[in-house]
Amino acid sequence: MNSDADDDWCLVLPLKPLALAKSRLAAATGALLRPRLALAFAQDTVGAALNCARVRDVVVVTDDPTAGTALAALGARIVPDLPAAGLNAALEHGVGAIRERRPHARVAALNADLPALRTAELARVLDTARKFPRAFLADAAEIGTTFLSAGPGVELEPAFGGASRLRHLSSGAVEIRLTGVDSVRRDVDTGEDLAEARALGLGPRTAAQWLPAAG
Repeated sequence: MNSDADDDWCLVLPLKPLALAKSRLAAATGALLRPRLALAFAQDTVGAALNCARVRDVVVVTDDPTAGTALAALGARIVPDLPAAGLNAALEHGVGAIRERRPHARVAALNADLPALRTAELARVLDTARKFPRAFLADAAEIGTTFLSAGPGVELEPAFGGASRLRHLSSGAVEIRLTGVDSVRRDVDTGEDLAEARALGLGPRTAAQWLPAAG
């Protein structure tokens, strides 16, 4: 994590309570492993993000005490989900918490379920996003969004959920069309997604939870 430069990025990651997170994954992992994997996904995402030289800090918006403790131990700042009004409200709240301290911060929302995230690939996405007032990266299916950025003085205007790629595009955000950033696009909601993330290379915490169970 780089804490010196004023022009580096502040990332916001939303995380549901672990008891509710990644419900579609239960069919592949079982009910007991699912919340542990949801936490491992977030830990690997936060760990990779904090290791990126472009990133000043990471704010996680969550009300889950277990997740909050684990992610704070990695170096994330935990912000309670005071709006309690869904994903996009949580992201706006996280951005507000950042800009309360740094009014001109460069901010980006990042999914918390990127267990194969590579620091170098995230850096490439951030470097491209820097060129535009608002920019986004579609998920691997090119339906949703895994990353949305806003430059200094620009509102994030998050519209995550479902077919968010088209919503972000229609809102004026520039779509980032990089190759070789698969790990930033590979969010995990299903067993098939998890298999694709495994092929990319799982982060250490997800691997420790999943590989013994998957065999």
